Amino acid sequence: MLSRKGWIIAIAAALLTSGAALAADPPLVRKAPVLAPSFDWSGFYTGGHVGYSRGSTNSALSDPLSPDGRSTFGSLYGGLQAGYNHVFPSGFLVGIEGDVSFPEFFEDGAIMRRPTTLDSEITHQVDYVATLRARFGHVFGNTLVYGTGGFATALTRYLEVPGPVIPQDKILRQHVGWSAGAGAEFALSPEWTARVEYLYDRFNNTSVVFPSGTAVASDFDLHSVRLGLNHFFHSGSASAPPGGDGKTSPWPIAAGDWNVHGQFTLIGQGYPSFRSPYQGQNSLAGSRQFKNTTSATAFVGVRLWDGMEFYVNPELMQGNGLSDTFGLAAYPNGEAQKSGFPYPRLNIARVFVRKTFGLGGEQETIEDGPNQLPGKQDISRITVAAGKMSVIDIFDNNAYSHDPRTNFMNWNMYCCGSYDLTMDKVGYTWGAYAELNQKYWAFRTGYFLVPVVSNDNRFDTNIPDRGEYIAELELRYWVAAQPGKLRLIGWVNRANAGSYAEAVALPMTSPDYPDITLTRRVRNNYGFVVNFEQAVTEDFGLFSRASWGAGQTEKIGWTDTDQALSFGGSLKGTSWGRPNDRIGVSGVIEGLSREARAYFAAGGLGILIGDGALNYRPEKVVEAFYAYSINKVATVTFDYQYFVNPAYNADRGPVSIFTTRLHVEW
Repeated sequence: MLSRKGWIIAIAAALLTSGAALAADPPLVRKAPVLAPSFDWSGFYTGGHVGYSRGSTNSALSDPLSPDGRSTFGSLYGGLQAGYNHVFPSGFLVGIEGDVSFPEFFEDGAIMRRPTTLDSEITHQVDYVATLRARFGHVFGNTLVYGTGGFATALTRYLEVPGPVIPQDKILRQHVGWSAGAGAEFALSPEWTARVEYLYDRFNNTSVVFPSGTAVASDFDLHSVRLGLNHFFHSGSASAPPGGDGKTSPWPIAAGDWNVHGQFTLIGQGYPSFRSPYQGQNSLAGSRQFKNTTSATAFVGVRLWDGMEFYVNPELMQGNGLSDTFGLAAYPNGEAQKSGFPYPRLNIARVFVRKTFGLGGEQETIEDGPNQLPGKQDISRITVAAGKMSVIDIFDNNAYSHDPRTNFMNWNMYCCGSYDLTMDKVGYTWGAYAELNQKYWAFRTGYFLVPVVSNDNRFDTNIPDRGEYIAELELRYWVAAQPGKLRLIGWVNRANAGSYAEAVALPMTSPDYPDITLTRRVRNNYGFVVNFEQAVTEDFGLFSRASWGAGQTEKIGWTDTDQALSFGGSLKGTSWGRPNDRIGVSGVIEGLSREARAYFAAGGLGILIGDGALNYRPEKVVEAFYAYSINKVATVTFDYQYFVNPAYNADRGPVSIFTTRLHVEW
């Protein structure tokens, strides 16, 4: 039996093979050569990079259980760079570049882990690495070959878990050092280049002494191989010879066969103190608090051949949700996932291939956009895709409430309700889907990996015995010349999950009663979603979702909800002279199954909730926002959410949550 994503890889390979066969070139027709224009390498540029870094650390601990020694480590890294070049008439280039890189969130940047005789663990991890370097090279037309070197610094943190008094002792240290390397850069268009480079970074020794008395000293180095994209801020006016039939590009890839988009979202969210006579491990803290989250994403796509596309989305994430993303079933910030990062962390959010098979007939225009290349497609078509993505990239869409970066922010407004969406802690999984699209309807179905246990970053690769199976029928219609859609979704999760009833039935003298982890075995969970959207006018539309889940087992990926009903509307600002502004108002009411109520009343913990007791009432939320368009790329949103019975507990709350969101996209 295939394992470790074997089925998904096999599907991707099949797509590539079939696409290559279908896209076989016709007999060769000789054409006049098209000369590429010369790229202008001078001026300012910015860009991003991803790569793999391998290094070693020499550490010394004042603990006999961990003798001095050298160890190796490795992680994906990603970040941003900016610089300036000057090219002399001879082709010699001099420049300066600064960059900052962050480790992948799965690895948390750890470069050393050592046990101690105090039954604790010492960890040394990297928060970021930054360099400021000179570049010297030579331009060969549309290719640049260069060497580079300069100053390097890194912020690291030393951790002891547990500390002698608190769960974690933390000490920050700034390392300094030097960086050197070489690379090659290639022009893709009048304003874009791609690069591959190698860097070696060497950092000095730093030392700390923890409250426990343990002393640690450590240095480290990094060998990095990185791929990057740069955008140059000049006119991009290099002349290009005509392409003859329009299909021949003077650049390596034709303009319509690749694209780059990006987004940046900064959210600040807080609330005043509220009634909280008691609280448990997963409660929303009763005292006032304020938290922020930040995300920055690049959407890179390329058409491999006709109908076959490849996409990758590197993403940087930073921040924490309110109460570390605990305490509310309908959580108020869709950007606050279940991992918190004081400094940005890299995530390759999506990487997938998509193949479209046209079935002929009427066509429609596909606009250029994130993870969407422009062109014409048959309306009647079959689309298949495989890779890493979010399930709700494909399923449970809605024109008025689907993206927490631009519209409603509450988890159970923009998505899912009781649908137990499979994901890692930041919202993504591996899988494959197929879609048949027609003019008045579409049918799509998919298979996606589930975590090995509830709310985990590791995926269960016992394929196809474990996983999420989902299907959706989308019906399109018109009422009074205004479009509407109805989506009917059914899903089944087969995963290693605990039982609410069995956890409550454990002896009350059991440690951590009712410990649902003791009841875990392979179980099925299932449910359905009805998703509705209807335009009333060109500027005003309504939406609603109704969802139900069986509610017998712990949730595997999403949130602690077994029934939910949401309803709302969105209005553009055309009538008051601001057509790009929007107002949204919505509400949701949600509940738990009888078995889940008993489990949480006994002190059980879920993915997001667990007050240690439960005076059960349905959780109710109202959300309202005003999105003010600053310009064509930036929008600031003011959002208010009012929660009654937070985490289904009438003993606590109500609570008002206030949010400001800045969103930029290009």
